[in-house]
Amino acid sequence: MKTKNLVLSGIFIAFGVILPMFFHTFKLAGPMFLPMHIPVLIAGFLLGPLCGAFVGILTPILSGFMTGMPPLVPVMPIMAFELCGYGLVTGLVFSKTKKIYVSLITGMVTGRLFAIVGAFVVSLTIAPKISPIAYVVGGLSTAIPGMVIQLIFIPILIRLMLKNPEISKSLS
Repeated sequence: MKTKNLVLSGIFIAFGVILPMFFHTFKLAGPMFLPMHIPVLIAGFLLGPLCGAFVGILTPILSGFMTGMPPLVPVMPIMAFELCGYGLVTGLVFSKTKKIYVSLITGMVTGRLFAIVGAFVVSLTIAPKISPIAYVVGGLSTAIPGMVIQLIFIPILIRLMLKNPEISKSLS
């Protein structure tokens, strides 16, 4: 991993910790708007699948231990699986296709599948009362506004970033 990507991964992780704190501080319904997901998805687009997965795993773990959000049991490990899927798949699909919406939607769907796997692992270990599919499906209805925000703003941000010659040059 290049030093530049390691540093940028750290910046995306920091955003992933700070954005939810902002949302929770001002009572802006973090679980509804999914502020931790945005830096992970952008990291997948800009830094590729390996760094995207790295950011996706570390962001909820560090945030959980530093701020208590997400709660360490059972949410944090499930989110680590989910966000790993977001960063990994978004980065992988975008690196192969260069299609923003295809990459974003594929990453969002696959991330939810990773969440089901994470919830299954959690149900076998630290929280046996969790039903993996019910956990993920139950969270979908709350998360619809956040998913809409992601579908509107992330493509705009990615296009703007990729049009900037300094950013494009530094990502190659």
